[in-house]
Amino acid sequence: MILEDIELLEEEIIETDTDKGYSLVVYNDDVNTFDHVIQTLIEVCHHTRQQAEQCTYIIHYKEKCTVKEGSERKLTEMKKNIHEKGINAKVIRY
Repeated sequence: MILEDIELLEEEIIETDTDKGYSLVVYNDDVNTFDHVIQTLIEVCHHTRQQAEQCTYIIHYKEKCTVKEGSERKLTEMKKNIHEKGINAKVIRY
């Protein structure tokens, strides 16, 4: 856990302001369960359980939710991992 946290901090330090400006948006569907989406957000986006639950409810009721912001490279990798779990997501520039 500590090593993972250190790696995440290192990635954030390496990113510059020009690397940021992207959002990872997850979309609602009628296939995946709340628990599956919550667990995916915890695993892929490193959300706390509370963050993941809140995002999942927003996805359900508003049809989509921005679950992470950051660099295009980092978010594209997260999107790929979310897609592998059967959940629709997209990286957009804001």
